[in-house]
Amino acid sequence: MCRRWRLWTCGGLAVLMPLWAAADSIVTPDTQKAIEETTGRKRPRISPQINMTDVMMPKPAAEDENPEIYFSADELENNQETGVVTARGHVEIVRDNFTVKADKIMYNRPDDTIVAEGNVVLLDDTGDVVFADQAELTDRLSQGTMENIKILMADRTRIAARSFRRAENNKKIMTNAVYSPCDSCRNSSPLWQIKARKVEHNAEKKDVNYQNATLEIKGVPVLYTPFMSHPDPTVKRRSGFLFPRLISNQYLGAGIQPQYFWNISDQEDVLFNPIITSDKGVIAGAAYNRYFVRGDVNASGTFLRDPDSKEDRGNIFARGRYEINDFWVADTDVNYASDSAYLKDLSLPKKDDTWLTSRARMQGFDNRNYAALEAYYYKILSYDLRYANSPYVLPTFTYENISNLSKLGVYNKNSFSAASVYHKDQDNNSQRATWITSWNLPYTSRFGEKYKFVASLKSDLYYVDNYFYEDNPVYDGTTARVFPQAGVEWRLPFIRAGEESRQIIEPIVVAAFAPNQSNKAEKIPNEDSQDIELTDINILNLDRYSGYDRNDTGSRISYGLNWSSYGNAWGRTSALLAQSYEFSDDESFAQADGQEGHLTDYVGRVYASPNEYFDLNYRFKLDKDDYKITYNELSTSFGGNILRMYISYIYFQSNETSSVANADRKELFTSLQTKLTKNWSLDLYNRQDLGEYEGSLEQGALLSYEDECTKVVFNVEKDNSNDPNYEGDFTIGATFYLKTLGGIGTK
Repeated sequence: MCRRWRLWTCGGLAVLMPLWAAADSIVTPDTQKAIEETTGRKRPRISPQINMTDVMMPKPAAEDENPEIYFSADELENNQETGVVTARGHVEIVRDNFTVKADKIMYNRPDDTIVAEGNVVLLDDTGDVVFADQAELTDRLSQGTMENIKILMADRTRIAARSFRRAENNKKIMTNAVYSPCDSCRNSSPLWQIKARKVEHNAEKKDVNYQNATLEIKGVPVLYTPFMSHPDPTVKRRSGFLFPRLISNQYLGAGIQPQYFWNISDQEDVLFNPIITSDKGVIAGAAYNRYFVRGDVNASGTFLRDPDSKEDRGNIFARGRYEINDFWVADTDVNYASDSAYLKDLSLPKKDDTWLTSRARMQGFDNRNYAALEAYYYKILSYDLRYANSPYVLPTFTYENISNLSKLGVYNKNSFSAASVYHKDQDNNSQRATWITSWNLPYTSRFGEKYKFVASLKSDLYYVDNYFYEDNPVYDGTTARVFPQAGVEWRLPFIRAGEESRQIIEPIVVAAFAPNQSNKAEKIPNEDSQDIELTDINILNLDRYSGYDRNDTGSRISYGLNWSSYGNAWGRTSALLAQSYEFSDDESFAQADGQEGHLTDYVGRVYASPNEYFDLNYRFKLDKDDYKITYNELSTSFGGNILRMYISYIYFQSNETSSVANADRKELFTSLQTKLTKNWSLDLYNRQDLGEYEGSLEQGALLSYEDECTKVVFNVEKDNSNDPNYEGDFTIGATFYLKTLGGIGTK
């Protein structure tokens, strides 16, 4: 019988290849119709002696009934004497998301075995594909052997073996196996591969064991081990050793960091990662993670007893979050280092931060109410800020409430804030309580004008201990302050829409009215409002200060023009130019910013990103009289994947009126990324001080190779820090990573 036939039918789990019964009652009219619609042809009649359950398997148990099976072949032959059923030509079986294809399949009913020959292909729902010359399957496809197999995993990983055997409990054994995730051409070796005399996958224990394994790179053996074991891909967490890390710099010398992962439970683990160095001995290190139903805790730290200075040095980074209920959540973020140079010496995270901030907080959310209780601690890392004061803020409390909208759209906002500030090296402390209530009315006219009316009243109460301000005598005592303010904002966006672009021109006017009263700077310290710089971000705000300790006194009118363009082919471009007119020369923010006269300097912003090959962000400040640049910040990147350049330039003019003394600052950062070949790339960077220091602050280079299965990185870094306590200014390292196995290298 040589014809192409297909069949959908139902049988027990024990049935491997149902053929179909000849009796018309085996296939119902509905099933017959489905077959004809699927195959495009009518089901042929065959002799009634060929019954699917009699021919293929014993009758299945009742609980194994009705798995859907698809079977097709060009030719079918049934030998009644030997009990062997043979299917030839494009044989295909689909059952429970498992597919077997072969040129020939023979089923031996007495032995309950299936033999597939010629271009055998096995597929499952994971996406893995197995190729073999021959396969013998038993026990309902659960066990069997194969010869000369090749496996293509879903992630393009390749496995080849001389033989494959699937035993009880889903144990798989391969002999003379080769494993590689790399692509390879015909008759050529992949970039790297692992060869093993025997590979055993214990599905019950979820282990993969290797015997006599060799790692080869381009066919050259580079590493041999008589035995190796690792968890199979289904294992997400398990205790064991991880690949070590290598460390090398001037402070530590050469070092290695072994890593042991302890899987305490599915929700808790510890990583022990001490550092063994040639110059500083052993550095203790560990990391801890714990996950709860309502939160998590993560902590890491190191400790070093310096053998030269006999000093104890260390760090700790910890984060935690816990949802107490549907309204309250508590979180903490601890960042601490024993000294300013420790993180740089060990190349730890946050080594380039100016300071470390530690915080503990509890927040509450309930409809239009928000409350937070917080505590802060700051650790200065920058050598340039070594004389700055490190305050403790313990505690600070914030409460905000926004009322429902009235029929006219009016809403009220009430805010309460309290803070206690203590200084580590000084005796001056302060406590503050602030209440702000505001009335707000947003309104849009029939002509498209957008208005916002605001009226607010701010009340402050301070208690100050041992506060010294300029030439005034030391002040101790209580001070109260009341500050009213009103404002209106007007915008009128003009929109022009074309086929290729849309443009928006929006004039903006903001008027603020407030008394010219004193901020009482001689009695109230400035702890949270020291960032005093007129920029494009704050010039159109009613309150230009960042905190509570200084009030934006005086009346003014700020005006600006905002333009933006959005194009289907030309990306996005926007620009802003703004200025303020101060009615009083005693206006507090302008005086603190060093402004003179009624008009402030011009501030602006330009952003352009016409396509993926160019991006620019430019912010500036121009002197109102001679149009000289007093603030300049530029960041731009351009180029494609083959060659891309990044440039960042920043310039700050000194501000003698600021509470933090500073000088002119000019800094240039350049970075070049280039694709040398398809796999090789080179990154170069340099940060240059163009001001008082006039030298390179840091520079580095990174050469990397990456393909589908390997990544190699060589890096050289030099940190020209002016901190005399920092010793590890030169670092050289390399990282070697193999896909699916892990890697080893420098941090």
